Amino acid sequence: MDEEYDVIVLGTGLKECIISGMMSVMGKKVLHIDRNSYYGGESASITPLEDIYKKFGMGTPAEKLGRGRDWNIDLIPKFLMANGQLVKLLVGTGVTRYLEFKCVEGSYVFKGGKVYKVPADEKEALTTSLMGLFEKRRFRKFLIFVTEFDLENPKTWQGVDPKQTTASKLYEKFGLDNNTADVTGHALALYLNEAYKNEPCLDLINRVKLYYESLARYLKSPYLYPLYGLGELPQGFARLSAIYGGTYMLDRPDAEIVYEDGKVVGVKAQGEVAKCKMVVCDPSYATDKCKTVGKVIRAICILDHPIKDTKDSLSTQIIIPQNQVNRTHDIYISMISATHFVAAKGHYLAIVSTTVETSNPEEEIRVALDLISPIEQKFVSVSELKEPTDDGSTSKVFITKSYDATSHFETTCADVIQVFERAYGGKFDYDKVQNTDHEM
Repeated sequence: MDEEYDVIVLGTGLKECIISGMMSVMGKKVLHIDRNSYYGGESASITPLEDIYKKFGMGTPAEKLGRGRDWNIDLIPKFLMANGQLVKLLVGTGVTRYLEFKCVEGSYVFKGGKVYKVPADEKEALTTSLMGLFEKRRFRKFLIFVTEFDLENPKTWQGVDPKQTTASKLYEKFGLDNNTADVTGHALALYLNEAYKNEPCLDLINRVKLYYESLARYLKSPYLYPLYGLGELPQGFARLSAIYGGTYMLDRPDAEIVYEDGKVVGVKAQGEVAKCKMVVCDPSYATDKCKTVGKVIRAICILDHPIKDTKDSLSTQIIIPQNQVNRTHDIYISMISATHFVAAKGHYLAIVSTTVETSNPEEEIRVALDLISPIEQKFVSVSELKEPTDDGSTSKVFITKSYDATSHFETTCADVIQVFERAYGGKFDYDKVQNTDHEM
């Protein structure tokens, strides 16, 4: 602890572990500290099953749930987009050497009280029961436009100015109705709310392209999930940091940031101070520099069956667009099973999440809980969403945001990149990683 470091990272959540790994690769001397005795923080995978019961004060699990060590339960559910930013980070840094992934079997959307498969290609766009015959044809034309769109080739723009035409106007150009816009904006482009409709359509086009490019890699869905749970991800980046000289200290519950004249000079733990030039941390280590911007409810549900109307998929994502249930925010369902080594054989984990809008959070996810019923056991938590009020330019404390309600990692990665670039003062150089494995 008496040494001086370039960076001290507080918390071993996924975001902090990614940044720790990236900093180490870029030649920074990194010390990584966590108040817990395990990796993962809020993004940990809890095992054995008895521990999740203990965490939620639920007694002991029933014998029919099998061996406790067969369970790895994510506290925060997320899927990886196959062509998304997190996969690029995993491949670019070589962390894939430590992990195995499995494609999620299905991607679904809720409409009119029913669950429908999201069309996987132009052919499915014409056969889906999500929309009527004429709407299918309009949707197919829209998908062809998106897949052929090239920002460098105005001939592919079909009269659309991607930096001026709004997303709403693009929908109007192709004659898409509100239901199809819901599917496109929320199940394909993964927008969190309707604000995007008034923004230039280039971002919408790029997001839909990303969805279908990711889908093309595995054909079943655009999503991936790591075997043995998401807790494997922070551990993978921790290994990367260690390879490049990073030092880890767990079980330091008293770790606190030390300032002089408003600028960080180190971190104190167990009576010693480790000096540093900057700190990267999650909001819990710098609450005085954060604000609460909302709450998220998550319900971890143990099932003995796949979710109905998903073709008995062993893993799936279902998005319930907010317009379908008169809300401001979408509701997300992510389901995984024993095939991912996160549950005992014959059992499933379905995790429901959304941004809280009322004083009765659990009632807000009732439609999702009804979709996945019957439920053998349910663990419900409500947590605050925190964002930094300090950009770190003066204090040199760079703080990540809390994990939002989305069931994918795109918003997580955007935050990681922004925090890294603010702290490091430049972009990450993938060429600095040696002997990496570039396959998923």
